[in-house]
Amino acid sequence: MLAARVAALRPAPVTRLGVQQGLAAFQRGLGAQDVQTRNAATLKTLQIRMKAINNMKKITKAMKMVATAKFKKDMKNMENGMPFGKPVLDLMERLPRQEKAGPITYLAVTSDKGLCGGVNSAVAKQVRLGLADEEAKGNAGKIFILGGKGVSSMKLKLGDRFNYSFEEASKMPWTFATASLVAERLVASRPARLKIVSNNFKSMVAYDTTVKHTITLEEAQTMDKAEWSKAMDVYSFEPSIYEVWADLHEFYYGCAVYTAFLQSSTTETAQRMSAMENASKNAGEMYEKVSLMFNRARQAKITTELCEIISGASAV
Repeated sequence: MLAARVAALRPAPVTRLGVQQGLAAFQRGLGAQDVQTRNAATLKTLQIRMKAINNMKKITKAMKMVATAKFKKDMKNMENGMPFGKPVLDLMERLPRQEKAGPITYLAVTSDKGLCGGVNSAVAKQVRLGLADEEAKGNAGKIFILGGKGVSSMKLKLGDRFNYSFEEASKMPWTFATASLVAERLVASRPARLKIVSNNFKSMVAYDTTVKHTITLEEAQTMDKAEWSKAMDVYSFEPSIYEVWADLHEFYYGCAVYTAFLQSSTTETAQRMSAMENASKNAGEMYEKVSLMFNRARQAKITTELCEIISGASAV
């Protein structure tokens, strides 16, 4: 009798199915409010995002116009400056080049600004690969850098190999006098071997990243006399080549730096034009996608409100 009374006082057991049904009902009860809040927040977020994308598109279009104007100027400077240094470079190209063991110096020609594709990363990659290969052979390496982007991209892993860096060279018009300042530092360091890594302009959409073996004074002094005569005897020098060789070699360094920067600067602006054009196109496509999402969310909100109004009128 007592056991029957105690059993009657116990609460009924809660089944698992009942709990699941209760949770589902609770979630359905909150669902309408959450959907309304979520739609409102989504519409506002999408509006902010559309405005940001539109502003970005305006910026990239403006940057493309600036790059176009600068490209015409750089192209003209390259066309006028290349004939100045080409004769000396062609003269030195006649000398034979041999890969010998010994310390090596790299001159990386980069830009001071970004947003120009992979022109700077390509130069940094060539320097890293070349330096790693030389150090694997037991040859010490030093790096000269022309341009701020080269410093920032190689400072972390190759900062201890830096010898000189020349930044913000593009803020002033590039002249042979500026190139001579860089060449003076190269001459003062007396490199055993020198390689200039830069970008050669080919067209608006194409360029080549080259590693040019530049003849150093030490290499010229240890060169085979027969090969030397074969390359130089076709030219006439007054006074003799042996008297003017030191000055001619310094001038050769200046011409190599001068032409390399002209080529790299033209490549930089051409690639910036292409990059900004692609960025503007991508921003336009993104704006269309976000606009479609915004219109769908707005239509869903309007439809929900109409359903609520109709349901309320039917209930009344």
